[in-house]
Amino acid sequence: MTKRYGEKVAVDDLSFSVAPGIVTGFLGPNGAGKSTTMRLILGLDAPSSGTVMVNGCSYRELSAPLHEIGAMLEAHAIHTGRSAYNHLLALAQTHGIPRGRVEEVIELVGLREVARKRVGSFSLGMGQRLGVAAALLGDPATVILDEPANGLDPEGIHWIRNLLKRLAAEGRTVFLSSHLMSEMAQTADHLIVIGRGRLIADTSVAEFVRRASSDVNVRVRSPQAPELREELQRRKAEVASIEESLLEVSGLTGEQIGEIALQARIVISELTPRQASLEEAFMSLTGESVEYRAGEGNELPETESVWLAVRAPPRHCPPPPRRAAARLPAR
Repeated sequence: MTKRYGEKVAVDDLSFSVAPGIVTGFLGPNGAGKSTTMRLILGLDAPSSGTVMVNGCSYRELSAPLHEIGAMLEAHAIHTGRSAYNHLLALAQTHGIPRGRVEEVIELVGLREVARKRVGSFSLGMGQRLGVAAALLGDPATVILDEPANGLDPEGIHWIRNLLKRLAAEGRTVFLSSHLMSEMAQTADHLIVIGRGRLIADTSVAEFVRRASSDVNVRVRSPQAPELREELQRRKAEVASIEESLLEVSGLTGEQIGEIALQARIVISELTPRQASLEEAFMSLTGESVEYRAGEGNELPETESVWLAVRAPPRHCPPPPRRAAARLPAR
């Protein structure tokens, strides 16, 4: 599909499928088209060309969409004067969902103690939990969440991670975006990566990281580091000394280094291939697709000096009133 806003191409001939039974992560730099793509899936925008189908139907064709697709794009798009319970109840009544289900999802997301409070007083994390509750209200087969861990504390992040994995294990389709790479690495099984509206990668997390790890180094610790260094350099490997007994090797795999050490009868106490993290892999493969890039310099640009003069208050200003010292009650 393709989506244009005037001369701006937000989504450019993008095609992918999201499978049930796994957690699929949706990654891309800011401005890559992730939010636009999710809006297209949910029928909030119409593609300029192409189609978006969920279980063979477009979102607008669904007679009871909450039972088919549960989504959270903007958790705080809620009437702030309503309580969490009444917000969910209003959604439930549009689809004939019983009140018991409202109580279930409130309990599921951990909002039972504040269910009757107005949403306007909620913290960012509480609002996220309410958004997830709304997405799961209709017990949908497909769940789409935009930044579900945003604003959650460590316990909340652990909770949402396990919840998404459990939903996928039940055979549901789980599709989520996030900028928290460390969390995505622990949650997602598959990745869709886009940049400037185009598809960059459609692969498993393991394969995505492996592709970015092809040129990483191997750390080797040995009490015979000088002899090992000579043996490796004879094989045209690049070797750097990190510590007295620790080497960092590039140009050879861990298996090759182990075989060389065995043939030379050199003892190895550690052999650690350094694998790229998901964040490093993402930065490596999307570097050319970053649309909004901060300046690389750490120093502020030179400007003319500006002096700010602060005058003392006029003498006729009355001094601030003195407060009586508070007396502690006798024990």
